[in-house]
Amino acid sequence: MEGIKGETMPKKKQCLTLKKCLSTFGIYIAFLLIFIVLIFSNPVFLSVTNLINILKQASITSVIAIGTTFILISGGLDLSSGSVAALAGVSSAMFGLPGEYPFIIALFIALSVGALCGLLNGIVIAKGHVSPFIATLGMMTIARGMALIVTKARPVFGLSQEYIRLGSGKLYGIPNLILVMLIVLVIAYMLLNKSKLGRHIYAVGGNEDSAYVSGIHVVKIKLIVYVIGGTLSGFAGLLLAGRIQSGTPVMGQGLELDAIAAAVIGGVSSTGGIGKVYGAVMGALMLAMVSNGLDLLNISPYVQQVIKGLIIVFAVFFDVNTKKVKA
Repeated sequence: MEGIKGETMPKKKQCLTLKKCLSTFGIYIAFLLIFIVLIFSNPVFLSVTNLINILKQASITSVIAIGTTFILISGGLDLSSGSVAALAGVSSAMFGLPGEYPFIIALFIALSVGALCGLLNGIVIAKGHVSPFIATLGMMTIARGMALIVTKARPVFGLSQEYIRLGSGKLYGIPNLILVMLIVLVIAYMLLNKSKLGRHIYAVGGNEDSAYVSGIHVVKIKLIVYVIGGTLSGFAGLLLAGRIQSGTPVMGQGLELDAIAAAVIGGVSSTGGIGKVYGAVMGALMLAMVSNGLDLLNISPYVQQVIKGLIIVFAVFFDVNTKKVKA
């Protein structure tokens, strides 16, 4: 490669430039490569019905992954999002039966339960100085247990048409789940990239001590990101219940890991300070695409778990090494 004055760029600098390029566009390159491979592997993959199905599969994971992105960028972690989604989903389903309460009440319950769980996570972590791993692991167990208790381990059937329409209906031929995902993405992007709050979240995740010295209320920021994450988990629980047309206490299992994986695959740093919400959505789309492609190829679900695990490990490995380059 020639420089401006015709000088050859040193090999070490070329290597760093390549790594920075991969860190920026790696997700898109990988997405395109996997997409092309799956097109030639099975012609059904490229059908409109199948592509829409992939988008629907990715939508709920994306909503949780967006909340997880806020938390990861601030330097935190949330292992409870799947269980919080289940608790919020069954709680709202109880208020989503036809002829009892307006649908807005079910929506309010889902968001409130999620926000409350997120707030409790934030208080324990930010004020109690408990590690995010331990605090959210505890919340994961508590929320799942609460979901089983309030439903007596039974599904809540017979949801209202408004409830089911949100998770399973369409608007102008486009599934509501996809539209909701896009709306959440736009709002989250504006909040994280075009507001003072977003700048403070990046600052806290980049260097907490420096953020504190700069006058940023670190505890307040941590509380806010966990409330955002919890609220979106609660909303995802509502969408999930609407999609499967019932509120079940076992739903959402593994969603927290999918959300973290989607965020990290999409370029969100697991150590804070770096990442974009649209990257998390790309990561969720990639996971859904891989899962769909493996299903079409009749790959065993057990093997699929192994492949997904390898993708996650590679993404984290890439994230760690990319951060070394940027440092």
